[in-house]
Amino acid sequence: MTAPHPRSRRALALPLGMAMATALAFLPNITASAAEATPTATATTTAGDATSLSYVVNVRPGHGPSARVKKAIAEAGGTIVTSYDQIGVIVVHSSNADFAKILRAVPGVESAGNTRNAPLPAQSTTDMGTPKVLSAREVAAAKAADGQDPLEPQQWDLAAIKADKAHEVSLGSPKVTVAVIDTGVDDTHPDIAPNFDRGASVNCVAGKPDTADGAWRPSASESPHGTHVAGEIAAAKNGVGMTGVAPGVKVAGIKVANPDGYFYTEAVVCGFVWAAEHGVDVTNNSYYTDPWYFNCTDDPDQKALVDAVTRASRYAERRGAVNVAAAGNENYDLAADTITDPVSPNDGTPSDRVIDPSKCFDIPTQLPGVVTVAATGAKDLKSSFSNYGLGVIDVAAPGGDSTRYQTPAPPATSGLILGTLPGGKWGYMAGTSMASPHVAAVAALIKSTHPHASPALVKALLYAEADATPCTDPYDIDGDGKVDAVCEGTKNRNGFYGWGTVDALAAVTH
Repeated sequence: MTAPHPRSRRALALPLGMAMATALAFLPNITASAAEATPTATATTTAGDATSLSYVVNVRPGHGPSARVKKAIAEAGGTIVTSYDQIGVIVVHSSNADFAKILRAVPGVESAGNTRNAPLPAQSTTDMGTPKVLSAREVAAAKAADGQDPLEPQQWDLAAIKADKAHEVSLGSPKVTVAVIDTGVDDTHPDIAPNFDRGASVNCVAGKPDTADGAWRPSASESPHGTHVAGEIAAAKNGVGMTGVAPGVKVAGIKVANPDGYFYTEAVVCGFVWAAEHGVDVTNNSYYTDPWYFNCTDDPDQKALVDAVTRASRYAERRGAVNVAAAGNENYDLAADTITDPVSPNDGTPSDRVIDPSKCFDIPTQLPGVVTVAATGAKDLKSSFSNYGLGVIDVAAPGGDSTRYQTPAPPATSGLILGTLPGGKWGYMAGTSMASPHVAAVAALIKSTHPHASPALVKALLYAEADATPCTDPYDIDGDGKVDAVCEGTKNRNGFYGWGTVDALAAVTH
C-alpha cells in the first residue's frame, strides 16, 4: 500500500521521463518550486484561537440557522464564520473538543463534525512535488507547424482525444466558464490571461469568499497545481506557449487549498457554492477533501463532511454546473470490497484503516452526479498510478505516465502532460489531476456546442460520445511479468476506462 504523502494529491511530478510521483510509495518525493505570483490572503487566527478547530454544522437547507441552533453553537463555545443557508451548511470555529458531539444532540441539527485535526494556525508550506519545468532555451527552441502554438508538438494528449481536430471546427465559446477549484490560478500567465474570468474567481481558503483582487493566485511558496490545470483546459491559441483542450472558453480560479496544501471541507463547500452562484458551467476538482482520503458515513464526524460537500456539489449542479473530479493516484480498485487507507487523517496521526469504498467515500470524487475520471498515458493505457473501478470510473482521459512505461510518438518526447506554470512558465506533470481537466474541457466544448444543455444532458453526451476502450488484459504496465491491476467489464463500460476515452472532436460536431 502507499505510504503517507504530501497533499498535492492528484498531481504526479515525473521529471526527465522517470516516474517521480509524490503519491506513490515506490516513487520519491521532490521539493516544491517557487512559483512567481502575487501573495494572497489566507485564513488566519489570533493567538487566542491557537487550539481552535473548524467544524461544519448541517441543518435543513433553505433557511438560516435557527435561534435554537445559534444559541447551542454559542453555548458550546463556537463562533459562526459563515452560513451557507442555501444548502444548510454552517461553518464554525471552536476550541471545545466536544463541540460536534454537543451539536449533534441539538434539535434541527442533521449532522456536525470537525473538518480538520490540526489547529487553525498550522499553515507552514510543505514540499508539494515539483513539475519538470521547461527552460527558457527549450521554449525558445520549440518549433511548430503552421497554425500550431510553439509547444503544441509536445502535447501528445491533444491528439489522443482528437482535440487537435476539434480546434479546426471550434475552439469553444467564450460564454462558457470552467472553474478550477484548486490551489489557485496565476491569471497573469500569457497563456491564461486572454481567457481568464475574473468575476467567477475567488479565494475560499477561509471557508468564506475573499474577493480581493488577485486573491485567487498562488503565492510564491504554494503549489503550481491549479495553474497547470487551468492551462490544460483553456490555454489560449495565441502563438504563445501551449494550447488548451478548449482554448476558446473562459477559465476561473477558485482557490481552496491553504498554504499547507490542505483542501478542507469549509473551503470546498465555499468553492462549489461560489461556482453555483457565479455562472460557472463546469468545475474541475483535482483533489480529495482533507484530512480523510475516504470519509466513512458510520463515523459521525466524517459523515458530516460527506453531507456538507454533497450538498454543495449538488447545489452547483442544480444551478447549471457539471462537476468533474480526478479518481486518484494510488492504483486502488475503488469497486473492491475493501481498501487499506494508510494516510488518514493526513493532518494528524494516520493509521492503516481497512475501509469499504461503498460506504467510505473519496469526496468529491465518489459523490452522486460527479464525473469521475481515470488517467491514461501516451499508449492509451491506464496510467500506472490511476485508480480504477467498475461502476465508479465514468470516463478516461490523458493524465500522463512514466515515459518508460508509455512513450509518446515523435515529436513529443515526454510521457507527461504539458501545462502552464506560475510566472509565465510551462512544465510537465502527471496524475489523474491532469486527466480530469481534459474531461472538464471536453464538457465545456459540449456546452459550447449545446449552450442550452442541462448538466445531465452534457454528461449524457460526454459518455455517449466517448470512444469505447476495451479492458487491458493482462495489465502489466511495468513489464515485470506480474499483473498490476485487473480490469472488469465490457468494451463499452469497464473499470479502467468507464464509458471510454473522451472525444473532443465529437463534442464540437455532434
